[in-house]
Amino acid sequence: MPRSSSLATNPVLRNFAQDAAQNSIRRVADFLAPSVEVPTLTGKYKVYSAAHRYKRPKTRRAAHERATMLGFSASDANYNLEGNALDFPIDNEDNLNDEGLLNQAQYGAQLVADAAGLTHESETISLALTTLGAGTDINVAAANYDLVDALDTHILNVMKAAKNGAGIRVLFGVTAWRRTKNHASVRAQFKGGGSKANSTPSMPEVSDMLIGKPEMETAFMVEDTAADGVAESINFMLDTQVIIFACNPRPNTMDPSFMKTFRLMGGWMKPGSYLREDERGEVLKMDWHEQIAVTNSVAAVRLNLNIA
Repeated sequence: MPRSSSLATNPVLRNFAQDAAQNSIRRVADFLAPSVEVPTLTGKYKVYSAAHRYKRPKTRRAAHERATMLGFSASDANYNLEGNALDFPIDNEDNLNDEGLLNQAQYGAQLVADAAGLTHESETISLALTTLGAGTDINVAAANYDLVDALDTHILNVMKAAKNGAGIRVLFGVTAWRRTKNHASVRAQFKGGGSKANSTPSMPEVSDMLIGKPEMETAFMVEDTAADGVAESINFMLDTQVIIFACNPRPNTMDPSFMKTFRLMGGWMKPGSYLREDERGEVLKMDWHEQIAVTNSVAAVRLNLNIA
């Protein structure tokens, strides 16, 4: 039996792995599809669309009447958490004592969690873009174009589509944010507030200009779109795009947020081990289950901030 087999039940490592997994969730991924803990690997969740709209439940109850029952039906969607795993090698030549083995395992767990966080953010952005399609093109270079009012209009439309007063968030691509903070209509309002003439507004200051003061973030994730064996082609996953979407500040399996990530309660990342086939070392294995889901496709809009 490999010496590292005890790591699977080591409470220090288990707690460390759980914390590392949660701390390694990228800010943009959690902003766009926040975590919802679920008790089982499979279960039900609500999906909303133009055909299946969100409706607030009746809460008033007269004497002797039954209360409104919250729950799921056969028409609701099924979540099925997908297994994920990464391995980290521990070579026998390191001759680690028990303390050193635990330290090495914690080191490996941190590396695995960081890599998992990167993959999760990439998959989250990809799913959002696929769901929203080509989006709406906006020529922000048009004469006298009021970008602030245009964003306000789309924010209000998303609020109405969500139908429950959910918070609104705005996720900017890199170029979209640059074009927003430097846009004449935005700078005009910013300067009108008494700011320096040669400065540009920060993200919180732009949020203050918009209706409802939405939460805002910029996505800096990049990807290499070139095939293997040829020169790399590095591009931002979100560039000229803006995603305006509804998101409950404390999402669950029933609320009409645009996206969520379902994760197993207490099972964010579980350590284990196995002996390598050449018996020259052992492998720390890390397993977790999650599913990124679009739960309200109409409660989001994609804008493309073009200059022509």
